[in-house]
Amino acid sequence: MDFDFQRVRKGIALFASLVCASALSGCILVQDTSRMNIEVFQDEVAPVWYEPARVQPAPVQPVPQRRELYQTQFHQTYGLPVSNPMHRIMYGELRDEDRTLPALPLTRIDSSLLRQEVAYQTAEKPGTIVVDTKARYLYLVQPDGKAMRYGVGLGRDGFAWSGRGIIQWKQKWPRWTPSGEMVERQPNLRPFGAEQGGLEAGLNNPLGARALYIFQDGKDTLYRVHGTPDWQSVGKSTSSGCVRMFNQDVIDLYDRVGDKAPIVVI
Repeated sequence: MDFDFQRVRKGIALFASLVCASALSGCILVQDTSRMNIEVFQDEVAPVWYEPARVQPAPVQPVPQRRELYQTQFHQTYGLPVSNPMHRIMYGELRDEDRTLPALPLTRIDSSLLRQEVAYQTAEKPGTIVVDTKARYLYLVQPDGKAMRYGVGLGRDGFAWSGRGIIQWKQKWPRWTPSGEMVERQPNLRPFGAEQGGLEAGLNNPLGARALYIFQDGKDTLYRVHGTPDWQSVGKSTSSGCVRMFNQDVIDLYDRVGDKAPIVVI
């Protein structure tokens, strides 16, 4: 069989021509396969591509807490907080001498009972204590038509006292001595009677952190302005007649009230 050298030469020439053409125009004819490489692809789109196997996990973020500062559209628009942030400081945990008063649960307390300076028009002189039994507020009269206002708890009907007197003396962390009449009504108080020296001062003492003793015409009325460990009783009428305050408030009042300050209970 005759071998067709002519045809072979033509085939070789054609193949060589194709090789040369590919070499000269490789940028057009040769496909860029790098973009089929998943490693290259991920690196190029890194800003929007998250692959746990290739990206270090982000630090653990705290769970967002729901805040009560802006509850209404009005507050959101004008940036007015619903509650006063200072209350957390005023009614937070308080170290007083060798005792620590616990913080008050502000979310469970009517904010109107919390201490604040208010406009208050009265004929009483600055430094006078005025107890409004109907509104359940105690006012310490200030100059220029102002007063410090505190929420208070008062005595039940038939046990309340009213009138004008003076704060004869004040005491830090007082002992509590129930009156003879109170002991007769509640025999379980006999261990704390005057004969036994009363109940020692402390966080559970009914007089709380401070007591201001009300005298009238030189005699002890047996009524007091005092603190209380029972914060839930403030704003209510549950006691035997005394004026009860949050412990943090009675400490503040104690520091503001001068000697022999007048008091009016209306």
